[in-house]
Amino acid sequence: MWKTKSFSELSTKELYEIYHLRVATFVVDQKRIYQEVDENDLKALHVFYQDDSIVAYSRVFKTDAGVTFGRVVTDKAHRGIGLGDQLMTNILTTIRTHFAHLPIAIEAQVPVKGFYQKYGFKTVGEPFIFNSTPHIKMVHDPLA
Repeated sequence: MWKTKSFSELSTKELYEIYHLRVATFVVDQKRIYQEVDENDLKALHVFYQDDSIVAYSRVFKTDAGVTFGRVVTDKAHRGIGLGDQLMTNILTTIRTHFAHLPIAIEAQVPVKGFYQKYGFKTVGEPFIFNSTPHIKMVHDPLA
């Protein structure tokens, strides 16, 4: 079942599963050493798919310049079955519902920029290193 919750609405178990999924993917699997849990978690809306556990996740939050989302992840055992596309649909719905008319900008890992391009995101500038991984800024027109 798809859910969208503020930080204060998350149960302890949901928070644990979110952090476990993010660290397993972005720190352990991708071998990146960085502070994975940060202050943006406190202000974000957390979008996730939960069956027996959370297997797809992203966070969405307002910035000074508009809105962004990140930590887009699907559990390894659940990849290739369309959850990533469903997650993007839910992210964009969350933005449309809570942050309509704000410009959208993300910092995408370079290898997956094509995934975001399918949803109308365009690259801006040159790739840069963020948390030991090549990223690129991508933008999308505001959603109405």
